[in-house]
Amino acid sequence: MRSLLPDLTPLRENAEYRRLWTGFTLSNVGSQMAVVAIGLQVYDLTRSTAAVGLVGLFALVPLVVMGLYGGSLSDHHDRRVVALAANAVAWVTSIACAVQAWLGNTNVVLLYVLVAVWNGAFGVSSPARSSIYPRILPREQLPAANALGVLAMSVAMMVGPLLAGLLVDWGGFRTAYSVDALVTLAALWGLWRLRPLPPEEHDEGGTTRAGFGSVVDGFRFLATAPNVRMTFVADIAAMLLAQPRVIFPAAGAVILGGGASTVGLLYAAAAVGAVLATLLSGRLGSVRRQGLAIMVSIVGWGVGICGLGVALLGVDGWLTREQALVGALLAMAFAGGADAVSAVFRTTILQTAAPDRMRGRLQGVFIVVVAGGPRVGELVGGAVAERIGEGWMAVWGGVACVLAVGLLSLRQPGFLRYDSRRPTP
Repeated sequence: MRSLLPDLTPLRENAEYRRLWTGFTLSNVGSQMAVVAIGLQVYDLTRSTAAVGLVGLFALVPLVVMGLYGGSLSDHHDRRVVALAANAVAWVTSIACAVQAWLGNTNVVLLYVLVAVWNGAFGVSSPARSSIYPRILPREQLPAANALGVLAMSVAMMVGPLLAGLLVDWGGFRTAYSVDALVTLAALWGLWRLRPLPPEEHDEGGTTRAGFGSVVDGFRFLATAPNVRMTFVADIAAMLLAQPRVIFPAAGAVILGGGASTVGLLYAAAAVGAVLATLLSGRLGSVRRQGLAIMVSIVGWGVGICGLGVALLGVDGWLTREQALVGALLAMAFAGGADAVSAVFRTTILQTAAPDRMRGRLQGVFIVVVAGGPRVGELVGGAVAERIGEGWMAVWGGVACVLAVGLLSLRQPGFLRYDSRRPTP
């Protein structure tokens, strides 16, 4: 039983990792609160699922541009400084969100602009932070550290939406945004205490300065790295075809007949499943066929999203609203657990198979996929849901996800044979 529990070695042995982990866990709780609060505020102002989906569009462009450029910055400058500056911008944006709510803003465009600025800062911060870990931890501890990172993010995604729902019901949007601005300081503290981390090695045959020429060098490397590339493609398929977050406001407030707290439960359910999966992650470090584990996990995600759609379609038919809510929460918990396992192995393959000189840029691509993919999925899902309904959107999205994984496995069978003992890009 002890071997199933999370491996806490990185937290016990490395004070720098411990401070980073603690700081980003707290700040991620605030970020998830803000995500839910913005979705609720947009829906409150417009009563439109498509308008909520537009949040994804305004997040996507700065996330893509700054995620790629931020990865280049991380490969050519001190990663601590890059992450610290980006998180300072994110903190100022959190304060602006609180100010607009306190002033009673009713302009949805202002919310879209704040979403764009925050996601631009996140696009720079995330690749810098992710590429820090291989520099401060030995390779054998990376699977455990990634599992702990997924656990922290999952806890944030569970606690943040629940707190957002409760705080919005109790004190309005201004209260949720204010708490987010406060806890975001924790990430700045963890980075401030970190030692300098200048570039370790230079680009061989590539550009020597940060910029989009350097980004192109990263894509050239990616073109020769099928295993790393497949981690991106598989996740894009899952997030583009089966992203359910855009339907949560309508599902919770209308279909299931609840309020902001019910919407918070839907957001948190996937995180509950992810927490349970990572609490039993002790043996993930011994898994050798990590590519196969990723594909099986993504199939599990698709099945869970399909189950969510079935639960929503059953409301006032073969299911009462209470039964449908339980079914929807269980389906999202299953999907979240599968996604957590996939995230651990996708991050580990990227960190171990890629050379240090490319990690920042590849982490930039990674964050564009991980965070940008869901934004595109939200935009597509919002438009589809407007035409066929929220329940059918989830059902057909889950089915499409499973079919896509099957086609990708047939096209790239070598990824299924990836061996963690001999990491090759």
